[in-house]
Amino acid sequence: MTRTIGIIMALATLSTVPALAHEGHDHHSFSAGEPGDPNKPARTIEISLSEMSYEPSKIDVKRGEQIRFVLRNVGKEDHEFLLATPKENLAHAEVMKKHPHMEHDDPNGVRLAPDKTAEIIWKFTKSGTFEFSCLIPDHRDYGMVGHVTVK
Repeated sequence: MTRTIGIIMALATLSTVPALAHEGHDHHSFSAGEPGDPNKPARTIEISLSEMSYEPSKIDVKRGEQIRFVLRNVGKEDHEFLLATPKENLAHAEVMKKHPHMEHDDPNGVRLAPDKTAEIIWKFTKSGTFEFSCLIPDHRDYGMVGHVTVK
């Protein structure tokens, strides 16, 4: 009986490891606004992800505007798009160094394999300058960063 309890506790501990890989994530609030509503109108902005850049890398939006980002990985390796403040992305980049294969399934981020496409619908409810960057180790350092200015 004691051995069975020990095995159950070990399995429970292992099941929490993926959650710890996302330590520091607050899935209920986002600095750059909020997830958009796919049933409401949105301006579409297509962004190509390649080695080591985004095209376009600078975007201007109006406060309250909803954007449908169509993200295409035209590169030869995996890339990410993670929308947050520079401070948040830098902190998350440090976590990614410890967990380089971390998958993102947050409304403000996605990881894409080569030749894949994804969409993020985002409503910019806050003014300021935000960034999108690839947090796969070294990608951000090599310049894979873009900016969204919300006025």
